[in-house]
Amino acid sequence: MTVNILTLGCSKNLVDSEHLLYQFRATGYRVMHNEYDTPADVVIINTCGFILDAKEESIDTILAFLEEKKRGNLRKLFIMGCLSERYKDELLSELPGVDGFFGVWEMARILEAAGSRLDHQLLTDRVVTTPSHFAYLKISEGCSRTCAFCAIPGIRGSQRSLSIDNLLLESNNLVKRGVREMILIAQDLTNYGIDLYQKRALPDLLRELVKIEGLEWIRLHYAYPSGFPEEVIKLMASEEKICNYMDIPIQHINDCILSSMGRGHNRNKLELLLKKFRKCVPDVVLRTTVLVGFPGETDEAFEELLDFLARFRFDRLGVFPYSHEEDTPAFKQYEDQIPEKTKSVRAEAVMKLQQDISFQLNQDRVGKSFKVLIDKEEEDYYIGRTQYDSPEVDNEVLIPVDQNLSVGNYYRVKITGAEEFDLYGIVE
Repeated sequence: MTVNILTLGCSKNLVDSEHLLYQFRATGYRVMHNEYDTPADVVIINTCGFILDAKEESIDTILAFLEEKKRGNLRKLFIMGCLSERYKDELLSELPGVDGFFGVWEMARILEAAGSRLDHQLLTDRVVTTPSHFAYLKISEGCSRTCAFCAIPGIRGSQRSLSIDNLLLESNNLVKRGVREMILIAQDLTNYGIDLYQKRALPDLLRELVKIEGLEWIRLHYAYPSGFPEEVIKLMASEEKICNYMDIPIQHINDCILSSMGRGHNRNKLELLLKKFRKCVPDVVLRTTVLVGFPGETDEAFEELLDFLARFRFDRLGVFPYSHEEDTPAFKQYEDQIPEKTKSVRAEAVMKLQQDISFQLNQDRVGKSFKVLIDKEEEDYYIGRTQYDSPEVDNEVLIPVDQNLSVGNYYRVKITGAEEFDLYGIVE
């Protein structure tokens, strides 16, 4: 039997798929991931249901594989993940050709429906679908925050942290298989451990992870500003393995908008935290996301955000136009009053500003040397990253293939050129 799992959405979904793939493989199945053109006995689509674009992608993928099922290219089609959790009743009535819909906590039921079974002794094992030298480590599920725009708590429930012992077991298994960079993810890294240890335990987890021999980089993704454990900043400054990189979504800077969003902090507290990062870790790279077009965002509030971004100069930045999602606090409290065109114009203005900032910051790296991890080889270039860049979302370092490098290894690279989102270099 062959199982093909298609993963849509975020890296947290990817980790779920990897655990499921391992369970299937352990019971004798041949497993594939994100194979769109290869027939399989069972196809499982791990969906995203967060915002409109993601929901549309999930539906389009389901419809495409229903057609493949009609053609006889698969026997069973199952749907799992956030879209299935959020809209199971609607999907059941509208997509009768699907053989089963499963939520985000139903691994055992998915395996059973496909003719396999869950082995509890293998819950810390995974099939790594990323390049074998890096992997995502999901340290908690769900979220206990109440951000007005976010549907995640309604989909995945309140935060459930994984124990440090289990995370260390999973991490050691990954490193034994060649993983050299671990990217810590959660809906909220900041509150990791509160439900298990009655304290924010991210510093405790990091102190254990840095002891793992063979693990060279530890990267932090998705930390809320409110309540951030500042001990992490000290660890970043002192522990070489912890990348000088922090993904900390601010969403906005205007106090009224932050309050309406339910973010739990104001502009002053946010700026104090960001400045502390840059003071204690002078070469830290800060990545953030902002949300434009939230109900009540006036022209003045948007200009305040734009002015702050121009002055603070985040190293990496993503922007999202507000999506008025049912089952969120904002959907119940506010009208979606800002036109879609205005949201798009504001998002484009933010990205144009960030493009200019990114170009200037990258130009400053020309002539300097950095430790670079090689991710892959493509035609004329090896593609690598510095500790200041996360895979798929940040800068890449392009090195001519005549350098004869090995994927998964680290090299000292001198930067010889730069564009807005790419660096060019040669091995020293």
